[in-house]
Amino acid sequence: MAEEIINRVASSPLITINLEEYYPEGERVQFDMKNQLFQGLILREKDFREFVKTHDWSSYEGKYVSVICSADAIVPTWAYMLVAQKLGNTAKGFVFGDLEDLESHLFAESMKDFHPEEFEGKPVVIKGCFDKPIPVNAYMEITRRLSPFVKSLMYGEPCSTVPIFKRKAG
Repeated sequence: MAEEIINRVASSPLITINLEEYYPEGERVQFDMKNQLFQGLILREKDFREFVKTHDWSSYEGKYVSVICSADAIVPTWAYMLVAQKLGNTAKGFVFGDLEDLESHLFAESMKDFHPEEFEGKPVVIKGCFDKPIPVNAYMEITRRLSPFVKSLMYGEPCSTVPIFKRKAG
């Protein structure tokens, strides 16, 4: 008589968290202030205000925007404030920083409704393979938030995990 094959992963109490479920959908673009610098060095207020007034801000409609200045120049804070005011009327969201900073910010925002206490005393694995770009900061943040609650935390797939920590009994 053949032995019955049992799927131990399926019958395991392991809870898998897929960070892709928290991935905010939407196009990501970058707005680089260097394109508004006079001779690539300085931002002239009159010219910049004219740019802000005439630029087609609707091109950022519904998009997530990272705002940077990739040139080695000092850009006054008020210039970023003017950009923020315009993006606030059209963009889905924006941050000061590069595209990685934007992803980290978006994940932090999307996980505001994540309740780690729901995983109290449970073994949890954070899924490791994704089709979407998950920033390292998202893994760090979920680890920080889950650690006080879970029995154990692992990374990878339920059939092949890397242990992160296991709470000692008692």
